[in-house]
Amino acid sequence: MNDNRPQFWALYLTRFAEGFGFITLITLLPYYINALDPSGTTVLGVTISAGFIIGMYTTGFTIAQTFAVIPLAWAGDRFDKRTVLLIVVGLGAAIYALFPVVDSSASFILIRALQGVAVTGTGLMTLSLVGQIADTGTRANYIGKANAASFSASIFGSLGAGALYEVFGFGPIFTIIVCIMVVAWFGTFRYLETDETRVEGFPFSDLALNRKILTLSTFRFQYAFSVTLVRTWVPIFAGVAASSGGLAYGGLAVALTVTAEKFTNMCCQPFTGRLSDGYGRALFVFAGGGVYGLIALLVPFSSAIGTALGAPASIMIGVPGVLAGASAPFVETIPEQISVFGDVSPAFVPLVALSGLLGIADSFREPASMALFADEGTEDGGVASSFGIRELVWRPGSVIAPLLGGWLMTEVSMASVFYLGGAFALTGVGTFLVILVRFHGTRALVEW
Repeated sequence: MNDNRPQFWALYLTRFAEGFGFITLITLLPYYINALDPSGTTVLGVTISAGFIIGMYTTGFTIAQTFAVIPLAWAGDRFDKRTVLLIVVGLGAAIYALFPVVDSSASFILIRALQGVAVTGTGLMTLSLVGQIADTGTRANYIGKANAASFSASIFGSLGAGALYEVFGFGPIFTIIVCIMVVAWFGTFRYLETDETRVEGFPFSDLALNRKILTLSTFRFQYAFSVTLVRTWVPIFAGVAASSGGLAYGGLAVALTVTAEKFTNMCCQPFTGRLSDGYGRALFVFAGGGVYGLIALLVPFSSAIGTALGAPASIMIGVPGVLAGASAPFVETIPEQISVFGDVSPAFVPLVALSGLLGIADSFREPASMALFADEGTEDGGVASSFGIRELVWRPGSVIAPLLGGWLMTEVSMASVFYLGGAFALTGVGTFLVILVRFHGTRALVEW
């Protein structure tokens, strides 16, 4: 038995706890908007609109994440990563306990910002420790398993939060999250060994000039725009009104399009991570990113694909029905049909399938990319800082892409959002390949 197995399981549980809390807040965000009913206000003579305040519900979280990356990554490399992880997981448990008592937009934005710090710290430390504990030739496999734990939390959290809220309200949901966080904290405390590595100085400055990280960042910077656009707009495409270019599906149908991508990604990552350990991580980054871009280009054609393939316009299941006038014990039943996902169209099945294929494509890219950053950080003595750089490279795309997508959706067309998202992925892998071959040789694609 691998002596490190209890450590990995503790880290997987922590990844699950982090993912569960994060996705639950995303799912409950509309309910908080309804409950807090944000309205415009004036601060120091400056008028702040209700729309800006609603935007800050998410942007406050993202801004806090951005500012937290460098100090948390530095602390992880300079001190004991286990201690840093215990602090941020404990902070997370305390923060989630506060959400049921928020009574204003200001308090919600503040607590969301603190959540951003906890989520960022947990993500950085868990991935850094998985990459550090795993051997070089197995890193992508273990990172894939850690990501699968996070994706499984996304599935359970997104499907369960809405249903629980309808029955119990906010309080019990956050009680569950706090309990999961506390169990993860004790698992980390009990099974994770002390991190003996110490990095003096400021490893960000050295890793920022690392040739492999720079090469990979040319792809990642562009790919962030692609993933942010596509992941954000697949549910928007499925759910908004036809007048806005969408399919106007109900909540369950929209949830299935989102869950399909997460489910396939979760199932595939441990396997694809193991493959990339054996056949070349750069190759998997290139192939996964390229296929993701091609699939994104097909999303606007869901209706045409469904019509051409004769896809059903509704998903029906049979249920027993009771024939009117019959009396027990001779009740005659007849099959009745009910629609599972409400009013859909022939585009529904192709859209769900394309969403699942996006998850498969990204499952090739993600563990391979993370393992490359872990390799360079471990070799240069700053694995947490390496993952911190990885986070910072992603930030411009995650902030700018939604603004770009919103403008395209309203001023050009819904389809243009996916065309641009696909284009960013394809130009990203093209740039990556050119730089890889030019500066690292033709064998780098299979040797990295």
